[in-house]
Amino acid sequence: MSLRSRINARRSERIKSSSGQVQAGPVEMRAEDMELRARLQDRLVEELGDREGTGPASESEIRAVIARIVDEEGVPPLRREELIQGLVDEITGYGPIQPLLDDPEVTEVMVNGPDQVWVERRGKLLKTPVRFRDARHILKIIEKIVSPLGRRIDESSPMVDARLPDGSRVNAIIPPLALKGPTLTIRKFSAEPLTVADLIRFGTLTEEMAEFLNACVRARLNILVSGGTGSGKTTTLNVLSSFVPPDERIITIEDAAELRLAQEHVVSLETRPPNVEGRGEITMRQLVKNALRMRPDRIIVGEVRGGEALDMLQAMNTGHDGSLTTGHANSPRDMLSRLETMVLMAGMELPVSAIRQQIASALDLIVHQARFRDGTRKITHITEVLGMEDDVITTQDIWVYEQTGVSPEGRVQGRFVPTGIRPACYERIVRQGLKLPAAVFEGGMAL
Repeated sequence: MSLRSRINARRSERIKSSSGQVQAGPVEMRAEDMELRARLQDRLVEELGDREGTGPASESEIRAVIARIVDEEGVPPLRREELIQGLVDEITGYGPIQPLLDDPEVTEVMVNGPDQVWVERRGKLLKTPVRFRDARHILKIIEKIVSPLGRRIDESSPMVDARLPDGSRVNAIIPPLALKGPTLTIRKFSAEPLTVADLIRFGTLTEEMAEFLNACVRARLNILVSGGTGSGKTTTLNVLSSFVPPDERIITIEDAAELRLAQEHVVSLETRPPNVEGRGEITMRQLVKNALRMRPDRIIVGEVRGGEALDMLQAMNTGHDGSLTTGHANSPRDMLSRLETMVLMAGMELPVSAIRQQIASALDLIVHQARFRDGTRKITHITEVLGMEDDVITTQDIWVYEQTGVSPEGRVQGRFVPTGIRPACYERIVRQGLKLPAAVFEGGMAL
């Protein structure tokens, strides 16, 4: 889209706003500021013109022109930089929330309405002074995010999952499903992917736990990372994926591509929603089946939440060991129950005993993660799946996190405690030629 088209689109929004079809913005963005921005946008079109055939104007070029026009308009120095940045963000970025996306301390941005923008900073939810002009302004930003990905959002398709160019996860939902107007949630990814050293420093796990998980991945155990929303499952999955040797072929399958693997031989697959006619949908289950034909050494599924769980378990049971995935659950035992339900969602009329046998044969380890009240995220269980006894899947905890209290500052206190059990998979790890001292399963660490 040319610069003229982009700015004319925003001009049409301004005209609709001024006609009384939408509510006025907050005090600091009322008539005077809106009119000033409108004049600047008009002059920007005149200065740069329609650049069709010559490529879009760069951000530095737009900024330089806006700065000169602002000076000619006699804008007070105290408001100059704020006005310039606001116009640049509106044209080249994501409007009012662009500064929040640029803030490295902000991990999540939540737009509940024009006058309600919240962020998560250091694990705490905080309301910001950021404002949109109106609901239509939010919708334009959502469309700007999803359009380059070939996705759409309108009344016939009022929900969408997408991602920003940096991999940050985006969810948007609009009326008639969102009763109070368009709602936007962005879970940011850090500029540099977190490493296992970062998770140890944050207190997510201990060095001994990391050493054990490293050995498990290298020994090609099938691992499922479970936890609630926002517990850090994808981050942990990304860290576990970093343990995969560089000479193996990895196939990743996700709804919205988020994993950032350092290995070179990685093929990333992403699901596709149906088009306007309701056709062309590619589901997670179809991609898992296709991945089996792509000569994978490892299959990494971003999250299992439906019938694809059956295909994933079958892949784990038919020679594709070393697979990794995540799932939503409140505990390792709950995760096993949820897997049973997800397998039934595949439409296969299997007896429960057969499903449990499939799960017990496929899974080797469940890494359960939780988010605590102070915003910290910790691996609360590393649980080994042993097999079947009668009709029950048997498990044993290798590590657990025991919370002992809360500090005066509100920080969760506790310790990672090994249960003292040497896991059954230890012999498998040793047979692979991997060195893992038995001492890692002893002791405990306060944190």
